Amino acid sequence: MADRAITVAAWESLFRAQVTIMRALAAEFPSEVISLNEYDVLFNITRAPGRRLRLKDLNRNVLITQPSVSRLVDRLAARGLITKLHDPSDGRGTIVAITDEGFALFRRVAISHMDAINRQFGDTLSEAELQTLADLCNRLRPDVSRTPSDESAS
Repeated sequence: MADRAITVAAWESLFRAQVTIMRALAAEFPSEVISLNEYDVLFNITRAPGRRLRLKDLNRNVLITQPSVSRLVDRLAARGLITKLHDPSDGRGTIVAITDEGFALFRRVAISHMDAINRQFGDTLSEAELQTLADLCNRLRPDVSRTPSDESAS
C-alpha cells in the first residue's frame, strides 16, 4: 500500500492538471456552436453500436447528472441533432440516436476539439508518456477496458 501523503499528493496533482487542461480546452471549444456537455452526449452516442444508446446507459457515461441529461437530450432532439425512440426491450426506456445533421456537427466540432487536445497533450508529452498516462488513468477506472485501440478523443 502506498504512503498516504504520496497518494494525496498524486491525487492533488492529477486533479489540478485536469482542471487546468479542462479550462484551456473550454477556452478553445467552439461553444457558440455546441456546449461541452452537448458534445459529451453526442460523443457518447457516436461511440455506441449503430450510433444509438439507451438513455440509461448514456446517463452512466456522461459527466453531468441524470436530470440535466434528460433536459439536454430534449434540447438536442428539438434542434434535430438526435432522435428519441422507444426502447423495444424496455417499455419505459428510451433510445437516443444521432441524426445525420447531428453527426456532421459532431465531426466538425470533434476535429477542432481534437486539435486543441493535441496541443495540450501532444506538444507536452511524448508518445510513450501519453501511453503511460492513458494506462494509469484507465487503471483508476475499473469500468474501462484496458485496450488502447478502443480509446478515442473525448
